[in-house]
This record gives sequence, C-alpha cells and structure tokens, in this order.
Amino acid sequence: MSSSIPPSSPPPDLAAEQVSTDRLELEPLRISHAAEAARAFADERLHTFTGGSPADEAALRDRYIVQLRGHSADGSATWLNWMVRRHDTLELVGTVQATVTAEAADIAWVVSVPHQGNGFAREAAGAMTGWLRDRGVRHFTAHIHPDHAASAAVARSLGLSPTDVVVDGEVRWS
Repeated sequence: MSSSIPPSSPPPDLAAEQVSTDRLELEPLRISHAAEAARAFADERLHTFTGGSPADEAALRDRYIVQLRGHSADGSATWLNWMVRRHDTLELVGTVQATVTAEAADIAWVVSVPHQGNGFAREAAGAMTGWLRDRGVRHFTAHIHPDHAASAAVARSLGLSPTDVVVDGEVRWS
C-alpha cells in the first residue's frame, strides 16, 4: 500500500458506469437484475470455496438495495458493482465488484457455472481494474481460497501476487 495516502483519507468519489469489452458488457448493478441473477447463479457449485448457498430473487433484491447505497455505513469505502453480460447472447454470465478505500480497491468476480472456462472472469475483472485505474485507483487486493486455482489465475493475470495474509481462510493477493 502507498504510504503517501493517509489512512484517514476518504475513498475516491466513484459510481459504477457501463464498461464494454470485445465480448462483454459490464452493467452497473440495478435492483431489476435480481430475478435474472437468481437464475444465473442458482448453482450450488458457485459456493464450493466461499460457503453458503445460492440466494433467491428476494434475497438478492435486499442485497442489491444495500449495495446500491454505494458506500459503507461509516463512509470509509465506496462500493461498485457490475453485472457481466455477453454481447453475443445477451446472457448474464457473472458479476464483478470493487470495495474502494483510500488505500486500495478490494476486487472480486463470479462467473456462472455454464460460462466458466471461457476467460470471462479475466476479461471482466481486467475491464473493471482498467476502469478503476483510469479514475486514479492504483492498488488492488483480492481474497482467494487457497484451492481455487481458477480465481488465482485471474488474479495473476491482473498482476496480483499472493501474500502471507490469510483472512477467513482466504489468501490476500496484492
């Protein structure tokens, strides 16, 4: 982390915007995504490394209402969330998100099971980090289960490396 930014600095004032890649559209999160997302992410296998179980439409709607506030209760973090859609089929295939503080953006990604293995996580996470870099964010972290090789490959493609820090069973990449 950069020592030139005081820890008490507020996070950047950001709001998610539409981001396009060759194959994907990153759409800023909307409450109306809940029904489609509940169907797209209904597979239990998505929770192999994170625990829990798929959320239904009502639970996602409640989660999205909170996320759309755009910041933590204490104002120390800005929340940015995108739904990832294929250009060719218009299918919802994943999500990317960033929790941005004055120090760094903690990033995450999920790709629905039928669409895994196509490079969508790498492409979407790369587009998101590029968008964030264009807005002055310079440091990134991700938290990845030590056995999740696919997510580790995405993190590596973004220039992140594993650290010795483990939080809730996940390795911090920086």
